[in-house]
Amino acid sequence: MTAPSPSGPAPGQFRVAAIQTVTGVSLDANLERAGALIDEAARDGAELVLLPEYFCMMGMKESDKVAIRERDGDGPIQRFLADTARRHRIWLVGGTLPMWCDDDARVYNTSLAFDPRGERVARYDKIHLFGFTRGTEQYDESRTILAGRTPVTFEAPCGKVAMSVCYDLRFPELYRNLGGPEGASLILMPAAFTYTTGQAHWEILLRARAIENQCYVLAAAQGGKHENGRRTWGHSMLVDPWGEVLAVLPEGEGVVAGVLDTARLADVRQNLPALRHRVL
Repeated sequence: MTAPSPSGPAPGQFRVAAIQTVTGVSLDANLERAGALIDEAARDGAELVLLPEYFCMMGMKESDKVAIRERDGDGPIQRFLADTARRHRIWLVGGTLPMWCDDDARVYNTSLAFDPRGERVARYDKIHLFGFTRGTEQYDESRTILAGRTPVTFEAPCGKVAMSVCYDLRFPELYRNLGGPEGASLILMPAAFTYTTGQAHWEILLRARAIENQCYVLAAAQGGKHENGRRTWGHSMLVDPWGEVLAVLPEGEGVVAGVLDTARLADVRQNLPALRHRVL
């Protein structure tokens, strides 16, 4: 992992960080803790910081998120993200927060990206909704979440950035055409993978998405035992275009940081021009 110089990253390099949390049931406490971890990442030179899915709250029951949903453009969580991005002059992507939809019993599970001026540059509503049953372990996000429909990218100094959330990771077709023929330079993956599914598939899937799209993947996860009894897998990480894991945090709160290197990206794509060899 390359450390930043006192004057910032070298030309062609862009420093990123993923925040790992063990989010609780108090919105105020969660925002305060997220803010402290963002401060830490910014002090270390991060230019883009990614928060995990549900960074703002993991309630005692799934419907708790509906009570704190925000209308598009305003609300304490959106103001927190905009103000924090502006204060640190960073690109900040708020893993997910619950956003208003027409169904009173559900929300959009939304990832928002803000630029260093604190202006929102992208909104992505999670498309694929998680469902899993294994013994007493059961999840069905469709009960409280309305699925999005539109893939989203935005432009940053590192190139085109593809947005996605958690369960999206299992659907490679989502990423295949993002960013045009050359693809995205960076895939963002805020998540709250369960311990069971994370242990089995998380790293494999992250590395696969990096390899097949020949891009960096930055994954910010929930990682530990939560107040509501849920246990998440953690292992926030940065993966390079060759599928190498550059940095990882297994469990607990913290920051995973590293550098995106455009020369490395170009080298992988030139030596193995798989994106240009695509037929379908």
